Amino acid sequence: MGVASGFVTYCAELLAGAGTVRSRRMFGGYGLYVDDVFVAIISGETLYLKVDAQTLPRFEAEGCRRFEYTARGKTHGLGFWTVPPEAMDSARLMQPWARLAVEAGLRARRL
Repeated sequence: MGVASGFVTYCAELLAGAGTVRSRRMFGGYGLYVDDVFVAIISGETLYLKVDAQTLPRFEAEGCRRFEYTARGKTHGLGFWTVPPEAMDSARLMQPWARLAVEAGLRARRL
């Protein structure tokens, strides 16, 4: 499933309060970076933010879903989760979630 460029632009605008956002095509979707930290993927019309062990409980508590894909008949999950639906409504509501993704991305770089 392709990704509409308008949706990529919209997601970048939502994340812009966390820093300078750039996008890059990858695997039929897009990766989003904030200040060169990999923080999100877009697949179809869904934004998934970077999550780690420290931030996962917040996403789970809000009923967010993990990014999954199927390859060779097996389902695989990555450390990227959806955000609460209301966070997609404005940059202000996205801000706390974007910060969590940046923090998780920074921790992943240190590993």
